Amino acid sequence: MNGTRTLVSPHTLGTRRGKAVYWTALVSIVVVFTFVFVFPLYWMVTGAMKSPDELADVPPDVFPHHVDLSGYREAWRQLDLGLYLRNTLVYALGAWLFTMGVDVTAAYALSKLRPMFGRAVLGLMLATLMVPPMVILLPAYLTVKDLPLLHVNLLNTPWAIWLPAAANAFNIFLLKRFFDSIPTELIQAAEVDGASPARILWSVVLPVSRPILGVVSIFTIVNVWRDFVWPLLVLPDAQRKTISVAISSLAVQVPQNVLIGSLVIASVPTIVVFFVFQRHIMAGLTAGGLKG
Repeated sequence: MNGTRTLVSPHTLGTRRGKAVYWTALVSIVVVFTFVFVFPLYWMVTGAMKSPDELADVPPDVFPHHVDLSGYREAWRQLDLGLYLRNTLVYALGAWLFTMGVDVTAAYALSKLRPMFGRAVLGLMLATLMVPPMVILLPAYLTVKDLPLLHVNLLNTPWAIWLPAAANAFNIFLLKRFFDSIPTELIQAAEVDGASPARILWSVVLPVSRPILGVVSIFTIVNVWRDFVWPLLVLPDAQRKTISVAISSLAVQVPQNVLIGSLVIASVPTIVVFFVFQRHIMAGLTAGGLKG
């Protein structure tokens, strides 16, 4: 009888001692990894509740002496976080709309319409993933500063964030792989009924692609929200900065607890988005095909 080799035999795991060792190891690993990932978040949240003197203590105190929320209030007031959160929200939503419009249609064309030289186009797009982002930073900046053919300067405009966000080969690859798993019979049945390619995309492909669309949406929004170098280059106007750039530029002007409070406030939207769409994210990451 063929069996699967394991470090510990099933018979040993079935004993009382084996079960005790198994659950002890499992719980210990889960607790340790949870602590490693959650403690920095806890330290950031409680750091804003401490006074600057408490933050300077050596060794640092794990718990604040007195819970004080003034650090959050001062962060909102002194750094004008409402303006920068609004700016970042506009950039993120615009980038999401352009990503859905450009990447979804490109992936659909490569997957189902099979254009001439489609494989070559896909290969060239994937090859761009091998290029470090810092290498193309200067060419991208020059392109945004003087848009080819139109000769328009996009600096200090949302277009400088929206257009580069839509040109994402990784998102196109994810979407194409998912579209490839959609049964061809569904597409052929829609064609027999006289549906156009655009109608098939809207009525057949998109409804069954919600998991991967959710994943791409989260990736796009989070990437825009946390990006620093690119917004720093293309949005030099102080009133148009993103939240990450604004906090960095104003960090030297405020106490440390106020700075930490601003970081917590800036992190809240992405954390909320993750918990709201967690089910869609996991479904999209584990989706490998559809039953015909």
